[in-house]
Amino acid sequence: MITSFRAAFQKLSRQAITRRGAAAIIRAMKVTSRPLSAPRGLSAVWRGLRKKIRPRQELDALPAIPVAAENFSALESPEAFRRALLTQIAAARKRVLIAALYLEDDDGGREILEALYAAKAARPELAAAVFVDWHRAQRGLIGKKRTAGNAALYRAMAERFGAGVEIYGVPAQRREFMGVMHLKGFVIDDTVFYSGASLNNVYLRRHDRYRLDRYHVIQSSALAESMSDLLNQALRQSPAVRPLNTANVPKTAELRPAIAQFRRAMARARYRFSGGSLRSGEVGVTPLLGLGARGNELNRAVVELIAQAKNHLVLFTPYFNLPGPARRALDKCLKGGCRVTIVLGDKTANDFYLPPDEPFRTIGVLPYLYESNLRRFCRARQKFMDAERLDVRLWQDGDNTYHVKGLLADDRYILLTGSNINPRAWRLDLENGLLIHDPQKLLAESCRAELERIFARTRRLESYEALETLEAYPAPVQRLLKRLARVRADRLINQVL
Repeated sequence: MITSFRAAFQKLSRQAITRRGAAAIIRAMKVTSRPLSAPRGLSAVWRGLRKKIRPRQELDALPAIPVAAENFSALESPEAFRRALLTQIAAARKRVLIAALYLEDDDGGREILEALYAAKAARPELAAAVFVDWHRAQRGLIGKKRTAGNAALYRAMAERFGAGVEIYGVPAQRREFMGVMHLKGFVIDDTVFYSGASLNNVYLRRHDRYRLDRYHVIQSSALAESMSDLLNQALRQSPAVRPLNTANVPKTAELRPAIAQFRRAMARARYRFSGGSLRSGEVGVTPLLGLGARGNELNRAVVELIAQAKNHLVLFTPYFNLPGPARRALDKCLKGGCRVTIVLGDKTANDFYLPPDEPFRTIGVLPYLYESNLRRFCRARQKFMDAERLDVRLWQDGDNTYHVKGLLADDRYILLTGSNINPRAWRLDLENGLLIHDPQKLLAESCRAELERIFARTRRLESYEALETLEAYPAPVQRLLKRLARVRADRLINQVL
């Protein structure tokens, strides 16, 4: 078993994740011939003990930046997000710093990039920079022909408009499947836009289709300084982080020692800021950073939010694949009498979904894998669904897709994050988030309005039986899922996708 697994992993490791990305992982796992055994022995016992003795992170004890509630707002749609971004970029006087998974070579991405160059030309003293994932920027789209990726656009723009807007590639790991730069945030002068959205046609609804996310605007010089400082110091100053809009971009292999050092540094890094006491009319904002399974303050905040919820918890995730600590905390929450609402996309609202009338590609199995995860989860907790303590809602709106993430707890806490709250985000990706403390419930009405907008496109799942079974899936999906389940490769895939 170990030999076959090692062979599979070596084959997987040799494949630099390019345009086939996740599909390569699935194909590599097909070579295993025997089931993977569950961990046994002292190591498993020790991991269990470590979980029990780990000190709790009290949310109220976390330092927070005071922000007047009137300076916190939520935008209603991707169109509003796009318009606000362009307006703020055009009016920027001091800085525009953007962190996103990618800025796409399409109409939406080019519009944002052209706006940055125009703002820089109007005010040469403006600091303008974009930070994207190193690997994602240098490959084409999954299932499409091989290209130089978005980096070709960045170089073309630099040649056309000249220097001034730096676009940095941030390598969270040596290979994309081992981890990506998944930080989020748009710092424009003293305003922070926070959304899980990247920059392309569907996230910005540049044309007809859209991908739904959350969009929040916070006016706070202290928060803007803290988020800018991380980008300018921890990222920009690292030897692993390199400009992508130049002719001489090094190969990833040349950066391996620097990438390893960068990953160790980011696992220890924290946002720097001075917290303060909240006065009447103020909420608190705690910026959080997370990388790796150990000492991850973002992961701990997620678990504590779930564990401390007493009345109502709302969890958003686009890919249903909860990590063990979050799932266990959720079970305790349900058993303790808390009402839990989980809002996720229908499998047809997954960005990897392929309609049955289209040619099947391996990557198209992922929405069905996530639905299978959800069916097992709901089947084990059907009694809570029957008691209306667990409310599962599936979002669907034509051929549009769902990308909403985060948590709401008891009208007291809001977590804005780009984390998918899955094992990959938990262990591999570089993530961040903003924990909003609202003890005076000043934002409760805004949160209810946001929920109503999202719920308007959802349907309530009454029973796990309402979800399709394996036998109802298209034949190619059935064959692949059965093969993966037979060797338990689906469990490994859930950890890395």
